[in-house]
Formats: sequence, structure tokens, C-alpha cells
Amino acid sequence: MGGQPESVVRALRDGMAEGVLSFPLTSFHADGSLDLDGFRAYVAGQLAAAPGALFPACGTGEFFSLDEDEYRQVVGVAVEEAGGRVPVVAGVGYGWAQAARFARIAEEAGADALLVLPHYLVAAPQDGLVAQLEQLAARTSLPLIAYQRGQVAYTAHSLTRIARVPGVIGLKDGHSDLDRLQRLTLAAPDGFLFFNGAATAEIQARAYAAVGVPAYSSAVHAFAPEIADAFFAALRDGEQGTTDKLLRDFYVPFVELRDRVPGYAVSLVKAAARLRGRPVGPVRAPLTDPSTADLAELRALLGAGLDLVGASL
Repeated sequence: MGGQPESVVRALRDGMAEGVLSFPLTSFHADGSLDLDGFRAYVAGQLAAAPGALFPACGTGEFFSLDEDEYRQVVGVAVEEAGGRVPVVAGVGYGWAQAARFARIAEEAGADALLVLPHYLVAAPQDGLVAQLEQLAARTSLPLIAYQRGQVAYTAHSLTRIARVPGVIGLKDGHSDLDRLQRLTLAAPDGFLFFNGAATAEIQARAYAAVGVPAYSSAVHAFAPEIADAFFAALRDGEQGTTDKLLRDFYVPFVELRDRVPGYAVSLVKAAARLRGRPVGPVRAPLTDPSTADLAELRALLGAGLDLVGASL
């Protein structure tokens, strides 16, 4: 796909209107080594479900556990499998210097844009948050989507500043502070993209849409695109009864299980994908796979959720 930021924005906007955003899991062998063949097969399955865009090597894809060579392979396979059908937005992170190294790799691999994950460890003032993006933007030709989560939270004034940085095209929000988010959307220039990046974003999708952020990433799409797509269609078409039923009978109990153990936001998703026969393998430390009891509960919940949309394990 490639092209200038304007073409990437158009492709993302078009994709966001048609489907959820896919954040693929990264496949590992039982010994923790990268399973590139498994990842290729998994990504092909994700793309068959027609997501709005593909975001490899981000939080769900365990970016934090990949070395640079593994990252190059993961992004490269995602680009190859996408084949220009949907935008490929690769994750980058840590400080700006290390993020720039990953940005170069992603650019060489053919990614269309970058999702800038929160920087490592330290709290920073607003001037520093803006400078972080300025430093990275100066070192890559790829468009950037800022991700506010954890220690990164922009004010409305800072949003206007980052929106003027050449190449910065949007913001993904993981704080779910709707008061702050409304201020950001009102301060943003026309055409600036916003993404709902809340964990299990469907829970808050209606609230985000009400403040002007209808597009969202879906962890559920990583293991049950049938459920994710049914929810997206019902939300788009205003079928509140369907969205309420999916929320009540699947999403809320899934979130309650997810919140039981730190790291389950990724490891529970990966376990659910394995239950569907997807070749994703285990998580890498410091994450841990679900307990036997939690896995049994997950299996029952997944089966019930698939039944709701006429699918099966």
C-alpha cells in the first residue's frame, strides 16, 4: 500500500468504517522461539475475516518480548500476507532512539504506518511527550499514530501540538477518560484519526462513539472474529438488543475473567486462540498462560459466545 500520510489516512479511515482493527498475536513454539510459519497461517486467518487494518507487533502481539530480528520477520510476514489489501501498522516503542530503530525495520519491511507505544518506565511532562514524537517523526518517513496509555496522557493543548508534527496522523486512546477524550477530539484538526484502544474495547464502544471515536481495536477478533464482527455490525446498524446481549452474555464475563490475573489481556486471548486451533503457541515471560481452572472457564465462555452468533469451536 505505502504512499504519503494522506493516502494512509484515507485507507485507515475507509477500513475503520468497514470493520474492526486486527491486532494479531505473535506465534511462538513451545520452547518460546518464534514460529513464523504459524504466524503466517494465523495472520492469513485474521485477514480472511476482513479487518479494517492489521497492527502486527503491538501490545497483543507481545512487541515487548521481540528482538529486532524477530520483529523484522513478524512485520515482513504481515506485510506479505496483507498484500496491500489493508493498511499494516507496526508497533514501535521504548525511548525515541530505540523506537527509531524499530521504525527503520518496519519501513524496510513495507509497513504503511507505525503505532507509537508508550515509552519505557518514566513519567514525563507534556513537553517531553511532544518531543518524543517529534524526535521519532524526524527519523522515519512512515506516518505515526500516538498511543496514550499508562504514563502517556496528552492534554488538549499537547494534542494540537502533536497534530502539527509532520507525519503524525492520529491518536489511540487506552485511558477511557471520556472527559479528556472529548476535549482532545474537539481540539484536533479536521482529518485527525482517533482510535478506541481500551482493553476489550467493545465494552466501551458506544461511549467512545458518543464522543466522536467510533473506530476500535478488538482483542476478541484475535480469537473469535465471528463474535467481533457480529458486535461491530450490530453497533453500526443500531441493533441495541444484539449489542446488549453480546455484552451481557459474553463480553462482560470475558472481561471479568480477563481482569482476574495481570497479563491476561494477552495470555487469555492467546489461550482462546489455541482453543480455536490457531497456531499461536504460548506467551513469553513475564506473561503466563492461564491456569487449568481459568482455561476451563474460558472454554465454556467461548463456546457460549460462539453459540450467540451461530458459530462453534
